[in-house]
Amino acid sequence: MSKSIKVAVVQMDACPAPSQERLAKAKSLVLQCAERGAQLVILPEVFNTGYEYNDQNYSRAEPFDGPTAGWLRKTAAQYHVHLAGSFLRKDQNEIYNTLLLVAPDGRQWHYDKNYPWIWERAYFQKGTNITVADTELGKIGFLICWDVAHPALWKQYAGKIELMVISSCPPKALDSTFVFGDGQQIQSGNAGALVQWIRNRSARTFGEYLRRQAGFLGVPVAHAAGTGRFRSSLPSPGFSLAMLSAMYPALLKHKAHFSHARVEADYYDETYIADRAGAVMKCVPPHTEGIAVSEVILPGVPPQPTGKQPPFGIPRFSYLFDTIANRLLAPEYRKKAQKYLGRQD
Repeated sequence: MSKSIKVAVVQMDACPAPSQERLAKAKSLVLQCAERGAQLVILPEVFNTGYEYNDQNYSRAEPFDGPTAGWLRKTAAQYHVHLAGSFLRKDQNEIYNTLLLVAPDGRQWHYDKNYPWIWERAYFQKGTNITVADTELGKIGFLICWDVAHPALWKQYAGKIELMVISSCPPKALDSTFVFGDGQQIQSGNAGALVQWIRNRSARTFGEYLRRQAGFLGVPVAHAAGTGRFRSSLPSPGFSLAMLSAMYPALLKHKAHFSHARVEADYYDETYIADRAGAVMKCVPPHTEGIAVSEVILPGVPPQPTGKQPPFGIPRFSYLFDTIANRLLAPEYRKKAQKYLGRQD
């Protein structure tokens, strides 16, 4: 039999800050969710640190018995909610981007991000499996950010889940500003017809395209995301910007300043809860921190998809670019993991 549960999604500013500060902010938002009767609360990707490409990411990774996982367990018990959030997890000499779900009684399930997005591969290892959490609320599946753009990954959940939970923090990379050490700036929006075409096709990645995949599975979806302004350096900046020059040839004019370049962009502010038909029931307004809470009908038994799985909608070139970047940045991860974690290869 179908049943109703109350789900909450949280949108947090993704500006990096000490974990103690970010956990305090997260706790105030979780409390608001609990006061509105939420049984399941989803926090954004790397909610405990904020989002940035920085060598501090290696030292801020935490094990399952570290402070962030402990905070999730304590907060879930205190407010009697199932609580989920993503953080960089240290597992011996590896780092993963892990979405951890904790029940009020302390039971927990975790999922490791399968598809690091471009520069993220410099900071953590790929996951290789899906996770189905058999909770008292229902059977829940997990994805993290760029995972959503891979239909084959969605298909692995077919017939196994009643609800999809997604934690994200995606910058609008195709609407970036590159700031160089000499003070000069380049807007990616002026990069030409190819970039404009890719940007237009990619604009619905975390909205319509995502919900279309959940609709194929026949399950509701809850998506929590970061907001604010993304400001960061890039890993291996000379290599990263040389690679980007394939799309933004104007970058080459500033080659002498690549090592001190920074990138800025807004985020995809799409934090919402949608029903099994893909209709948004509640959402958080863009550019704000806040919560959205809604009753969600779970089918009681994981539904079997009907019909053909739809394509995702973004250009194939995006996947090719991402695949190449992942392969070329993996050595950066190995080198830095060895330096900061004592990893041996």
